[in-house]
Amino acid sequence: MEDLPRLRSIIPVLGVTQILAWGSSYYLLAVLAKPIADDTGWPLAWVVGGLSLGLLMAGLVSPRVGDSIQRLGGRLVLATSAAFLAFGLIGLALSPNLPVYVLSWLVLGIGMGAGLYDAAFATLGRIYGQRGRTAITTLTLFGGFASTVCWPLSAMLVSQFGWRNACLIYAAIHLLVLLPLYVFALPKEQKRSPDHSAHPASDSASADPVPTWSRLLFILIALVITISSMISALLSVHMLTILQARDIALGAAVALGAIVGPSQVGARAIEMAISRFHHPIWTKLASTMFVATGVGLLWVGFPIIAAALIFYGAGIGIESIARGTLPLAVFGERRYPAIMGRIAMPSLIMQAASPSIGAILIERMGANGALAVLFAVALVNVGLVIVLFGVMQKQRAVQIC
Repeated sequence: MEDLPRLRSIIPVLGVTQILAWGSSYYLLAVLAKPIADDTGWPLAWVVGGLSLGLLMAGLVSPRVGDSIQRLGGRLVLATSAAFLAFGLIGLALSPNLPVYVLSWLVLGIGMGAGLYDAAFATLGRIYGQRGRTAITTLTLFGGFASTVCWPLSAMLVSQFGWRNACLIYAAIHLLVLLPLYVFALPKEQKRSPDHSAHPASDSASADPVPTWSRLLFILIALVITISSMISALLSVHMLTILQARDIALGAAVALGAIVGPSQVGARAIEMAISRFHHPIWTKLASTMFVATGVGLLWVGFPIIAAALIFYGAGIGIESIARGTLPLAVFGERRYPAIMGRIAMPSLIMQAASPSIGAILIERMGANGALAVLFAVALVNVGLVIVLFGVMQKQRAVQIC
């Protein structure tokens, strides 16, 4: 019970830092892209493409981030992320030309790879072990408010101070608020040697944190998480376009799209209440089924579009939980940070590519054709989760024998 007060203090700290970290990086261009393009004359595609390059960099550094959290703990890594995010934002604010702007997004990408969900989940798993499941679930409730808090905040900062000063203000928040919170609120953790986490002993000499007995499990988990990330990243960019293709006016499309956020938070709250009664594989299965249902209803033209968006929002809401809790339950806490870093890599790279993939699909096949492809992919993902469940059951039976 002595850890309980620490848990109660750490989750709000990480919750606040996640809201601000997501809002000043991943969600930043939702508000700033047009002001940046209008002010500088840079092509909007390149302005928005900065985020894709940042996500690509985040994916590339994720394995190193996971290994660092495995050895050093999350305190130092998350503090470092605040510094990179701040320096990247300062670079954006001072960018005299497009190449410097793009380079600044690569710096931001390092900060995103070291400071968003995957790094925070790995930190909680290292500190609390299997008990981290509750902490991870609670943290996603905070993260669900990132756009709700930071979109209006960004809009206010841009209107009052301009986009460059808005970036500088966010940078100051990282250096003066987030960095001290990480340093002083997170516990110091003992360093671990790379092979401290390896078991059974036969795996200890390998630099690969994935034990030989679970390679197939790792591949399947990474695959289903990556597909889920691709679907959500694609629709987050193109949802309004798809809704408007249904002859829905822009204002109505925005109002309908706003249903997704509360659906995410509501589903996460329900999952938090019932998570102790089931294995995270069921959370993952439910998330893929909800997403497939939502996308399928949109594709067939279900008349109550709000219902489709509620299913979709609930699915991507609990997907964030499954992303953190399923690897912890399958691989255990000793390997968890390093494995999370490796799972994050393909997921973030696919998120970087998804907006372009969506644009190509819509251009060549139309909105309805793009939805048909997404629905097929979502159904494949449901099937892969069922296969994953079967492999887990078989692996459990082998271990018992």
